[in-house]
Amino acid sequence: MGTAISVDLADDRPAAELAELADDVFAWLRDVDARFSTYRADSEVCRVDRGELPLAEAGADLRAVLARCADLWRATDGFFDAYATGRLDPSGYVKGWSVQVASDRLLAAGAVNHCLNAGGDVRVRGHSSTGQPWRIGVRHPWDAMSTCLVLSGTDLAVATSGVYERGHHVRDPRRGAPARGLRSVTVVGADLGLADAYATAAVAMGPAGIGWLDALPDHQHAVVTDDARLLHSTALPLAP
Repeated sequence: MGTAISVDLADDRPAAELAELADDVFAWLRDVDARFSTYRADSEVCRVDRGELPLAEAGADLRAVLARCADLWRATDGFFDAYATGRLDPSGYVKGWSVQVASDRLLAAGAVNHCLNAGGDVRVRGHSSTGQPWRIGVRHPWDAMSTCLVLSGTDLAVATSGVYERGHHVRDPRRGAPARGLRSVTVVGADLGLADAYATAAVAMGPAGIGWLDALPDHQHAVVTDDARLLHSTALPLAP
Protein backbone atom coordinates (compact mmCIF):
# COMPACT_ATOMS: atom_id res chain seq x y z
CA MET A 1 0.00 0.00 0.00
CA GLY A 2 3.03 2.25 -0.03
CA THR A 3 2.77 3.07 3.66
CA ALA A 4 3.74 1.74 7.09
CA ILE A 5 1.12 -0.38 8.86
CA SER A 6 1.15 -1.22 12.57
CA VAL A 7 -0.98 -3.50 14.73
CA ASP A 8 -1.30 -3.08 18.50
CA LEU A 9 -3.11 -5.98 20.17
CA ALA A 10 -3.89 -5.13 23.80
CA ASP A 11 -5.75 -8.24 24.96
CA ASP A 12 -4.21 -10.39 27.69
CA ARG A 13 -3.71 -13.51 25.59
CA PRO A 14 -0.77 -15.87 25.03
CA ALA A 15 1.97 -14.38 22.86
CA ALA A 16 1.59 -17.14 20.27
CA GLU A 17 -2.12 -16.33 19.83
CA LEU A 18 -1.40 -12.62 19.46
CA ALA A 19 1.34 -13.34 16.91
CA GLU A 20 -1.06 -15.51 14.90
CA LEU A 21 -3.70 -12.76 14.94
CA ALA A 22 -1.15 -10.20 13.79
CA ASP A 23 0.07 -12.53 11.03
CA ASP A 24 -3.53 -12.92 9.81
CA VAL A 25 -3.92 -9.12 9.66
CA PHE A 26 -0.76 -8.65 7.61
CA ALA A 27 -1.61 -11.58 5.33
CA TRP A 28 -4.98 -9.98 4.56
CA LEU A 29 -3.43 -6.58 3.87
CA ARG A 30 -0.74 -8.09 1.62
CA ASP A 31 -3.50 -9.88 -0.29
CA VAL A 32 -5.43 -6.61 -0.69
CA ASP A 33 -2.28 -4.89 -1.92
CA ALA A 34 -1.68 -7.63 -4.49
CA ARG A 35 -5.22 -7.34 -5.86
CA PHE A 36 -5.85 -3.59 -5.60
CA SER A 37 -2.47 -1.94 -6.13
CA THR A 38 -2.26 0.59 -8.95
CA TYR A 39 1.52 0.01 -9.06
CA ARG A 40 1.46 -3.74 -9.78
CA ALA A 41 0.79 -4.57 -13.41
CA ASP A 42 -0.73 -7.94 -12.52
CA SER A 43 -3.22 -6.62 -9.93
CA GLU A 44 -6.93 -6.99 -10.59
CA VAL A 45 -7.33 -3.20 -10.57
CA CYS A 46 -4.71 -2.71 -13.27
CA ARG A 47 -6.03 -5.59 -15.37
CA VAL A 48 -9.59 -4.20 -15.21
CA ASP A 49 -8.29 -0.72 -16.01
CA ARG A 50 -6.48 -2.00 -19.13
CA GLY A 51 -9.57 -3.94 -20.23
CA GLU A 52 -7.82 -7.28 -19.87
CA LEU A 53 -10.17 -8.48 -17.11
CA PRO A 54 -13.92 -7.91 -17.52
CA LEU A 55 -15.38 -6.53 -14.31
CA ALA A 56 -17.96 -9.32 -14.29
CA GLU A 57 -15.07 -11.80 -14.03
CA ALA A 58 -13.19 -9.93 -11.30
CA GLY A 59 -13.21 -11.05 -7.68
CA ALA A 60 -16.16 -10.35 -5.42
CA ASP A 61 -14.15 -7.91 -3.30
CA LEU A 62 -13.21 -5.74 -6.28
CA ARG A 63 -16.77 -5.71 -7.59
CA ALA A 64 -18.09 -4.74 -4.14
CA VAL A 65 -15.46 -2.00 -3.74
CA LEU A 66 -16.22 -0.47 -7.13
CA ALA A 67 -19.95 -0.56 -6.38
CA ARG A 68 -19.21 1.28 -3.14
CA CYS A 69 -17.07 3.81 -5.01
CA ALA A 70 -19.99 4.46 -7.37
CA ASP A 71 -22.24 5.06 -4.33
CA LEU A 72 -19.65 7.46 -2.91
CA TRP A 73 -19.38 9.30 -6.22
CA ARG A 74 -23.10 10.01 -6.00
CA ALA A 75 -23.02 10.85 -2.27
CA THR A 76 -20.19 13.38 -2.76
CA ASP A 77 -21.59 15.01 -5.90
CA GLY A 78 -18.74 13.52 -7.91
CA PHE A 79 -15.87 14.72 -5.72
CA PHE A 80 -14.97 11.19 -4.71
CA ASP A 81 -14.09 9.74 -8.08
CA ALA A 82 -12.20 6.48 -8.60
CA TYR A 83 -11.33 7.79 -12.09
CA ALA A 84 -10.21 11.28 -11.02
CA THR A 85 -6.66 10.64 -12.27
CA GLY A 86 -7.87 9.39 -15.65
CA ARG A 87 -7.45 5.74 -14.75
CA LEU A 88 -9.11 3.36 -12.30
CA ASP A 89 -7.78 4.08 -8.81
CA PRO A 90 -10.06 3.19 -5.87
CA SER A 91 -7.24 3.72 -3.35
CA GLY A 92 -9.12 6.54 -1.60
CA TYR A 93 -11.56 3.93 -0.33
CA VAL A 94 -9.54 0.71 -0.39
CA LYS A 95 -7.02 1.51 2.34
CA GLY A 96 -9.67 2.42 4.90
CA TRP A 97 -11.92 -0.45 3.81
CA SER A 98 -9.17 -3.04 4.12
CA VAL A 99 -8.18 -1.89 7.62
CA GLN A 100 -11.85 -1.84 8.66
CA VAL A 101 -12.20 -5.45 7.47
CA ALA A 102 -9.03 -6.40 9.37
CA SER A 103 -10.43 -4.81 12.53
CA ASP A 104 -13.76 -6.58 12.08
CA ARG A 105 -11.92 -9.88 11.75
CA LEU A 106 -9.96 -9.25 14.94
CA LEU A 107 -13.16 -8.44 16.78
CA ALA A 108 -14.80 -11.64 15.52
CA ALA A 109 -11.75 -13.59 16.75
CA GLY A 110 -12.19 -12.16 20.24
CA ALA A 111 -9.44 -9.54 20.05
CA VAL A 112 -11.66 -6.78 21.35
CA ASN A 113 -8.86 -4.36 22.30
CA HIS A 114 -6.75 -3.32 19.34
CA CYS A 115 -5.43 -0.46 17.23
CA LEU A 116 -4.63 -0.68 13.51
CA ASN A 117 -2.78 2.19 11.88
CA ALA A 118 -2.20 2.32 8.12
CA GLY A 119 -0.37 5.52 7.32
CA GLY A 120 -2.58 7.67 9.54
CA ASP A 121 -5.84 5.82 8.85
CA VAL A 122 -6.60 4.38 12.28
CA ARG A 123 -9.20 1.94 13.64
CA VAL A 124 -9.33 1.49 17.40
CA ARG A 125 -11.54 -0.70 19.55
CA GLY A 126 -11.67 -1.26 23.29
CA HIS A 127 -8.80 -0.04 25.42
CA SER A 128 -5.04 0.19 25.17
CA SER A 129 -2.70 -1.92 27.29
CA THR A 130 -2.85 0.80 29.97
CA GLY A 131 -6.57 0.14 30.41
CA GLN A 132 -7.35 3.62 29.13
CA PRO A 133 -9.11 4.62 25.90
CA TRP A 134 -6.85 4.78 22.87
CA ARG A 135 -5.20 8.10 22.05
CA ILE A 136 -4.81 8.94 18.35
CA GLY A 137 -2.51 11.74 17.30
CA VAL A 138 -3.31 13.70 14.14
CA ARG A 139 -0.08 14.70 12.45
CA HIS A 140 0.74 18.40 12.19
CA PRO A 141 0.68 19.13 8.46
CA TRP A 142 3.86 21.24 8.57
CA ASP A 143 5.82 19.37 11.25
CA ALA A 144 6.13 15.61 10.92
CA MET A 145 7.33 15.33 14.53
CA SER A 146 4.30 17.07 16.03
CA THR A 147 0.56 16.61 16.33
CA CYS A 148 -2.09 19.26 15.78
CA LEU A 149 -4.77 17.31 17.66
CA VAL A 150 -5.03 14.24 19.86
CA LEU A 151 -8.25 12.22 19.82
CA SER A 152 -9.40 9.61 22.31
CA GLY A 153 -11.96 6.81 22.24
CA THR A 154 -12.79 3.13 22.48
CA ASP A 155 -14.50 2.63 19.09
CA LEU A 156 -13.30 5.08 16.46
CA ALA A 157 -12.41 5.09 12.78
CA VAL A 158 -10.09 8.03 12.06
CA ALA A 159 -8.97 8.82 8.51
CA THR A 160 -6.76 11.69 7.42
CA SER A 161 -6.17 12.89 3.88
CA GLY A 162 -3.68 15.64 3.15
CA VAL A 163 -1.06 17.06 0.84
CA TYR A 164 1.87 17.21 3.24
CA GLU A 165 3.54 13.92 2.24
CA ARG A 166 2.69 13.25 -1.41
CA GLY A 167 2.07 16.83 -2.49
CA HIS A 168 -1.19 17.86 -4.16
CA HIS A 169 -2.06 14.30 -5.24
CA VAL A 170 -5.82 14.67 -4.68
CA ARG A 171 -7.45 16.07 -7.79
CA ASP A 172 -10.52 18.25 -8.14
CA PRO A 173 -12.43 16.17 -10.71
CA ARG A 174 -14.37 19.20 -11.94
CA ARG A 175 -11.31 21.27 -12.77
CA GLY A 176 -9.11 18.32 -13.62
CA ALA A 177 -6.36 19.89 -11.52
CA PRO A 178 -4.83 19.33 -8.08
CA ALA A 179 -7.15 20.40 -5.27
CA ARG A 180 -6.14 23.49 -3.27
CA GLY A 181 -7.28 25.16 -0.07
CA LEU A 182 -7.20 22.34 2.50
CA ARG A 183 -3.87 21.00 3.67
CA SER A 184 -5.27 18.28 5.92
CA VAL A 185 -8.71 16.76 6.54
CA THR A 186 -9.45 14.26 9.31
CA VAL A 187 -12.81 12.47 9.45
CA VAL A 188 -13.98 10.43 12.44
CA GLY A 189 -16.81 7.90 12.22
CA ALA A 190 -17.65 4.23 12.70
CA ASP A 191 -16.45 2.83 9.36
CA LEU A 192 -12.90 3.53 8.19
CA GLY A 193 -13.65 3.00 4.50
CA LEU A 194 -16.31 5.72 4.58
CA ALA A 195 -14.16 8.04 6.70
CA ASP A 196 -11.25 7.60 4.28
CA ALA A 197 -13.41 8.37 1.24
CA TYR A 198 -15.08 11.36 2.90
CA ALA A 199 -11.70 12.84 3.87
CA THR A 200 -10.47 12.45 0.28
CA ALA A 201 -13.64 14.01 -1.11
CA ALA A 202 -13.39 17.00 1.23
CA VAL A 203 -9.80 17.67 0.17
CA ALA A 204 -10.94 17.52 -3.47
CA MET A 205 -13.67 20.10 -2.74
CA GLY A 206 -11.21 22.62 -1.33
CA PRO A 207 -12.62 25.24 1.08
CA ALA A 208 -16.19 24.25 0.16
CA GLY A 209 -15.43 20.91 1.77
CA ILE A 210 -15.63 22.49 5.22
CA GLY A 211 -19.34 23.26 4.89
CA TRP A 212 -19.94 19.87 3.32
CA LEU A 213 -18.30 18.16 6.30
CA ASP A 214 -20.36 20.27 8.72
CA ALA A 215 -23.53 18.79 7.20
CA LEU A 216 -22.27 15.19 7.12
CA PRO A 217 -24.35 13.08 9.54
CA ASP A 218 -22.78 10.73 12.10
CA HIS A 219 -19.24 11.99 11.47
CA GLN A 220 -16.93 14.55 13.02
CA HIS A 221 -14.01 16.28 11.40
CA ALA A 222 -10.94 18.47 11.75
CA VAL A 223 -9.53 20.60 8.94
CA VAL A 224 -6.27 22.48 8.54
CA THR A 225 -6.44 25.03 5.73
CA ASP A 226 -3.59 26.10 3.47
CA ASP A 227 -3.41 29.36 5.45
CA ALA A 228 -2.92 27.42 8.71
CA ARG A 229 -6.39 27.70 10.26
CA LEU A 230 -7.51 24.73 12.38
CA LEU A 231 -11.28 24.10 12.35
CA HIS A 232 -13.11 21.15 13.88
CA SER A 233 -16.50 19.78 14.87
CA THR A 234 -17.71 20.68 18.34
CA ALA A 235 -18.32 16.98 19.01
CA LEU A 236 -14.84 15.87 17.92
CA PRO A 237 -13.61 13.35 20.56
CA LEU A 238 -10.59 15.35 21.73
CA ALA A 239 -8.37 13.74 24.34
CA PRO A 240 -8.62 15.33 27.81
